[in-house]
Amino acid sequence: MKQRDLFEREPDPWELDDVQQLLVATVVFTMAPFGEFDYQIPSELEESLQAGCRVRVPFGQRNRYREAYCIATGVKSVDARKLKAVHSQIDRSPLVSATMLRLTRWISDYYLSPHGQVLEGVVPAGVRGQAGTREVTLLSVPTSVAARLTQLKLPPKQAHALKVLAGSPRPLTPAQLAQVSQVSTAPIQQLRKKQLVKEVVERVYSHQIEEKPAHRESPRQLNDEQQVAFDEINGALQSRVPATILLQGVTGSGKTEVYMQAIEQVISYGRQAIVLVPEISLTPQTRERFRARFDRVAVLHSHLSDIERHWHWQQIASGQVQVVVGARSAVFAPTPQLGLIVLDEEHDSSFKQDSVPRYHARLVAEQRSQLERFPLVLGSATPSLESWHHAKTGRYKLSRMTQRVYDRPLPDVVTIDLRDQVQGPRGAISRQLHVAIRDALRDEGQVILLLNR
Repeated sequence: MKQRDLFEREPDPWELDDVQQLLVATVVFTMAPFGEFDYQIPSELEESLQAGCRVRVPFGQRNRYREAYCIATGVKSVDARKLKAVHSQIDRSPLVSATMLRLTRWISDYYLSPHGQVLEGVVPAGVRGQAGTREVTLLSVPTSVAARLTQLKLPPKQAHALKVLAGSPRPLTPAQLAQVSQVSTAPIQQLRKKQLVKEVVERVYSHQIEEKPAHRESPRQLNDEQQVAFDEINGALQSRVPATILLQGVTGSGKTEVYMQAIEQVISYGRQAIVLVPEISLTPQTRERFRARFDRVAVLHSHLSDIERHWHWQQIASGQVQVVVGARSAVFAPTPQLGLIVLDEEHDSSFKQDSVPRYHARLVAEQRSQLERFPLVLGSATPSLESWHHAKTGRYKLSRMTQRVYDRPLPDVVTIDLRDQVQGPRGAISRQLHVAIRDALRDEGQVILLLNR
């Protein structure tokens, strides 16, 4: 007899009575206890509940209701006596797509963060709270009522309001119907009590964010080095290969123009692009440069209000945005047809998230490119040691741009050894620096001194 057989036994017949095939939702909480918990999906939620939605479930001996993220649904053989049911569904549609669920699970495993906390970090607070929206009741006329509209015996005002609603091309709120039909809300309330109108409660935006028109620019002619870099990126785009391309270009070599022409190719394929910049202060500036070339550009960073972030998030998720510009958190933008991610100044330390869930945007972008099969472009004049090593060992493709555009000269850089300054008191200002500062001020110029402390 094997050792494991000492601890295994066949279940007793009465223990199988309550084992059933049930539709189960697997959920995770944003606060302890962490881990995955199964709940039965009630019949009224079987059609609507999907992975990526938030739910409200009973937990603990007192069955207190807690919010959780549903990460999977499926049929399981479970003991119906021990399984609690989902109480309600919070979101009508998933906040997180299936691909993003796989990405968040990878982040959870790689960075040893609870999956629920990762999901809470991916979905902005303004999106979770549906900032800038309000619930309204929309009225419409059912087909069965519209077919016998002339046969109904109603008071004149009710009949007129019902006729106006039946002729409306879209559902109306009670206030809108009262205004259009020029009646008070009392006749409309009577129609609702008689169940002659269909009522649907939906969330709508209380206001729209207006976009100012931007000055449009035309693409610029690429030089030889820019063309080589563009061809490298375009080749990966056409082959749909999840390659990572390190674009090393000196300052002023025209890396941004290469990015934008590559993004134009992505948009021509009906797909979207994400551009990550290291500093929030650079985001508006970068966004305006891209708005001069593309029709629909969204911005995501932590300085946005909850209303603005929610509005941009919904625009991106609906596929109405071509280019997303933002800081590190924009790597989680809910783009349904993502075709390219660009990480500008990829060496910058601000791409590291230092609070839970901790992550590095470069590694997350690389993992997302692998999952969704599109190229990732890393741009820098001084690549990080990790990226340079990957380029030299063949994990990344390397494309170099050593010349400035229009043959502009590089600035003169001089390194001065202060140990050679034997005359006079030693200090941070050498003779050469003193002469250069004096000459600049004499010519009414300006000087910037950067200190290491």
